[in-house]
Amino acid sequence: MNVRYFILLAVCLQACNLAKRLPANERLYVGTDVNLSADSTVTKEARDELQVQLKELARPRPNKTLLGYPYKVAMYYLFGEPKTEKGFRAWFRRKFGEAPVLASAKAISSNATIFAGLMENEGYFRSSVTGRLTEQGYKARGVYDVRVPARYTIDSVLFLTNSDLPQRPDTLNENDARDTPRADRQQPTIRRADDAMFAISPRTLLKPGDPYQFDVIKAEQERISTTLKNRGFIYFLPDYVAILADSAVGNHKVRLYVALKPEMPEAAGQPYFIRNVYVYPNYTINNQTGNDTNRTQAYTPSDTTLRRVFIVDSARLYKPRLFNDILSLKPGRRFSSRAQDLTLSRFINVGTFKFVRNRFEPIQQGDSALLDVHYYLTPYPKKSIRGEIAGTSRSNGLVGSELTLSLLNRNLLRRAELLTLNASGGFEIPVAALGRVTTTYRYGVTASLNVPRLMVPFRIRYDQRQSLPKTIISAGFEALNRSKYYTLNSFNASFGYAFRTNQRVEQNFTPFSINYVQLANEGPFLDSLALDPQTSPIWYNIITGEQIILNSLYTVSYSSSPRTATPRTYRVQFGIEPAGNLASLVINNRNSEGSNELLGAPIAQYLKLDLDTRYYWRLSSGMTWASRFLAGVGLPYGNSSRLPLIKQYFSGGSNSLRGFRPRTLGPGTFTRVTDGTGFIFQDGGGDIKLEASTELRPKFNQYLQGALFIDAGNVWLKDPSNAVLYDSASTIFGRNFYKEIAVNGGIGLRVDLSYFLFRLDLGIPFRRPDRPDGQRWVFNEINFRDPVWRRQNLVLNVAIGYPF
Repeated sequence: MNVRYFILLAVCLQACNLAKRLPANERLYVGTDVNLSADSTVTKEARDELQVQLKELARPRPNKTLLGYPYKVAMYYLFGEPKTEKGFRAWFRRKFGEAPVLASAKAISSNATIFAGLMENEGYFRSSVTGRLTEQGYKARGVYDVRVPARYTIDSVLFLTNSDLPQRPDTLNENDARDTPRADRQQPTIRRADDAMFAISPRTLLKPGDPYQFDVIKAEQERISTTLKNRGFIYFLPDYVAILADSAVGNHKVRLYVALKPEMPEAAGQPYFIRNVYVYPNYTINNQTGNDTNRTQAYTPSDTTLRRVFIVDSARLYKPRLFNDILSLKPGRRFSSRAQDLTLSRFINVGTFKFVRNRFEPIQQGDSALLDVHYYLTPYPKKSIRGEIAGTSRSNGLVGSELTLSLLNRNLLRRAELLTLNASGGFEIPVAALGRVTTTYRYGVTASLNVPRLMVPFRIRYDQRQSLPKTIISAGFEALNRSKYYTLNSFNASFGYAFRTNQRVEQNFTPFSINYVQLANEGPFLDSLALDPQTSPIWYNIITGEQIILNSLYTVSYSSSPRTATPRTYRVQFGIEPAGNLASLVINNRNSEGSNELLGAPIAQYLKLDLDTRYYWRLSSGMTWASRFLAGVGLPYGNSSRLPLIKQYFSGGSNSLRGFRPRTLGPGTFTRVTDGTGFIFQDGGGDIKLEASTELRPKFNQYLQGALFIDAGNVWLKDPSNAVLYDSASTIFGRNFYKEIAVNGGIGLRVDLSYFLFRLDLGIPFRRPDRPDGQRWVFNEINFRDPVWRRQNLVLNVAIGYPF
């Protein structure tokens, strides 16, 4: 008998004697029932909410069940008591079983007390809760009877100063919440935390008419503490705020009094101003250098915006303007916790300093409370060299390797600029590949300069964002050599900006980008591609690929809060890329065909719009459901009838439709030979793309994860004049595009090694758009025993990182 059926039968038989397995006079706890007896003024929504809250609080949690049966308890007792902790019985019990959760009268009493506390916190004063156990056979349930009186609401809220006079002092600065004054300007006369608290009382979370809720009261204490810390009260804590409720008002209303506790420390009741700021940019953890914290080595920059900022940098490795950009907490201003957080975040995000810590030194000068602030910065090594070697194995039978050498300079111009120089080279050779292939060589160099500020011809005062905006300048060259066919050279350069509006919004703007694609060598076999309908689109892309792309790019990403505790998160990115429109206004050099040229190459003209949405739902601690939708459209015009090859959309591959080989899907219903005789250069480019993917990601343990996925999508052409290249009109996007959608599914295995994730995805086609209409679903052809079917349909994707 199959082992699985044996275990299932044993579990079923175990149900008959589960009661005998439990300890004597004990019952299995199977759940909680809450019976509410509510006042007529309590709404149904409020009753339902209470029901959910009380059941969530109930302890203990019952055992897991299947169709009402505690199957894990049955498996816990299946083989009896283990004789040793290392034997099979102990292993089986730990792996598949679950110890019985027993009913307890003490738990009933504890829950009743907790329930009563929740009712009080929600404003149902003088409620009552009673609980009992009800037994049925070997099972028991907790039953609670809860009397819900009318809910109390807030009648009024009074903020009291130390003199108990609820009036706003005339000396309060109306703009104090928006602007922090300098020490050498006229100072507000607010000196006491109670007066400052009264000044911010109009923004209280406690509103007359709202239900009394303890969680809102806690939130109000946090609000007061956060706001006061932003106004200089560095040592103020939420616990120093007392909120008292007076229920003697009548008619189920309470009056709330907000005041400071008399035992609050004196230091918490006065605002602090920044006197001096000390920056130690060469600090080491072991502190062996001797000069990295020696204040006698400090100097004050000549920039007037950095008065009383002392930089301990005897070697002058950093320009003072770097710290002017980063420091939001500056001398002469009142302390602000927000400014402090911004400063620390910028020091970390600038990318030059490995460790950042700070220290406050309080100083009392007469009636003034001052702070000296110290920032200790441990830098990364200024220069470093890194090498990476990677092996590739593609689903089309090509294997290869790539070597990348990188040189990094993290402080090139002494303002934390990051210079990265990369040199790379690689190859791909056919090994048991299907179809006619050739060896491919790829090599190139790139240089990028990342500047943590906006490089513009005018001076900018940075706003209150956690990371500084960046200017990114890059240039590079890459050569692609397909032996005996062709060599393509690509030169590129760009200038752009990247900045975060907040933690949820990130924007990138590249006003200038140029890419020159050149056909450097026509091999002896290149013209043979034009003779085969399978490869004629490749030939056309190559011979027309020499062009100049002058484009701009803007992308904006919007994501859920990184601090969210909800199980659902998302990310939406939109991009727009115009090309050639501005160049056509400046350059007027047309060839015999009427195309505008630069350096003898036509200028590409198009507009691209892209949308990328991702949604993640954490179903449990060990299961996540991830989904993605992609849409892209390219609108060529003027000089261009279709998108340039390097800007086209492709479908198929490890980060796309994983049941189809890389870039071999589409456009539309274009047919490719998959019997091993066809030419398998990656093709399938189009002007329009639609893709959707969804997958379940179970987590087996710390290192292993699985995947069960489905992908769907395709690419299409926009201009009907390009359909002649594929000898098919069904490559054009039209009203029946949904009939040309490809679908695949598969399973995956992921190995999470913390610093990177290794991924294996095995996909097979479910729907093939290259088949005749009505025959595109291919479930009936699936035959894992057939080696020919496996060779043509099983696609193994090897990759690093998640597909989305």
